[in-house]
Amino acid sequence: MSKVGFYFHDDYLKHKTGPGHPERPERLQHLTRHLEETDIFAELTHLSPKICDINRIKQVHPENYVENIQNACKNGSHYLDSDTVICADSYEIALLAAGASVDACDAVMGGKVESAFCSIRPPGHHAEPARAMGFCLFNNVAIAAKYLQTHHSIKKICIIDWDVHHGNGTQNAFYDDPTVFYISIHQHPLYPGTGLAEEKGQGNGEGATLNFPSPAGFNDKEYLQIFENDIAPAVRKFSPEFMLISAGFDAHLNDPLANMNVTEEGFASMTKVVRDLSKEFCNGRMISILEGGYDLQALSQSVEHHLRVLLK
Repeated sequence: MSKVGFYFHDDYLKHKTGPGHPERPERLQHLTRHLEETDIFAELTHLSPKICDINRIKQVHPENYVENIQNACKNGSHYLDSDTVICADSYEIALLAAGASVDACDAVMGGKVESAFCSIRPPGHHAEPARAMGFCLFNNVAIAAKYLQTHHSIKKICIIDWDVHHGNGTQNAFYDDPTVFYISIHQHPLYPGTGLAEEKGQGNGEGATLNFPSPAGFNDKEYLQIFENDIAPAVRKFSPEFMLISAGFDAHLNDPLANMNVTEEGFASMTKVVRDLSKEFCNGRMISILEGGYDLQALSQSVEHHLRVLLK
C-alpha cells in the first residue's frame, strides 16, 4: 500500500457551475486523466470518500447556514453570490468534498497512509462560518482541523494556504484560536482583499495567524525564500502535531485568475518544505486539500509534481 492516499469521486463532477465558470467539472476530469497517464498513479492508494456527517460540518458552520445551503440547492437557486454557483446536486457534493477531508484524517491517523491528497470540489477556503463565497460552500480544511481536534485529540494544527487568493474563511474560523496556526501566502491586492500582514489573530489567538501578502509577479525563487526563511521557522516555533495544506495551484504563471509566476517546480519545492516539516514534527502526517487552479494543464502538472514529492 502506498504511503500517499488519493481521494476522488466521480460525483464531484455533478457540481455544475455553468458555461464559462472557472471552477468547472473539467478541472478534475483533466487532472484525473493526466495522472492516469503518469507512472505515479499506480503508486497512490486510491480511496473513495463518504458523505460528511452533518455534525462535523456544524463544528465550523452554524446549523441554519447548512440548512440554507441545502434549501437553496433544493429550491433551484443558481447563485449564492455573484461568483458562487450551485445546482440541485451541489449540497450533496459539498458534503462529499468535506467527507474526503474527514476521511483523510481517519486514514492518516489510523496509519492506512502517511499523507493524503484530496482531489475535490467545490473548494472551501473562502467559505466563512455563515457565508458562502468565492466558489466555496463548506470550508473543507477548517472542517478537517476541527475533526482532528475533537475526534483524534490533536492539540496543535498548522494550516498552510498557498492558494493565490487569501483564505478568509479559514482565517476567520480560527482567528481567536491559539491551537490552529493559519499561514497564507497570496497575491495582494486580489480577491477577497483580506490577508494583510497586520492580521495576526485576536485574543488568545493573537500570533496564530501569519499572512504574506505578495505583489503580482512573484516567482518560484521568491515563494521559496518566504517558505524557507519565514514560514519554516514559524512552524518550527509552533511545533504542530499535524499539517494541513490548502493546496490551490492558481499561483501558476499560466493561471487565468491571477498574476503570479510560480511553476510546477515551484509547487514541488514548497511541498518539500512542508513535507519535511511534517516529518520533523508530525511523524509525516499531512493532508493537502485542493482549492483553486483554473488552467487545466497547469493544475494537472502542478498536482503531479506535488504528489511526486509526497511519494518520495
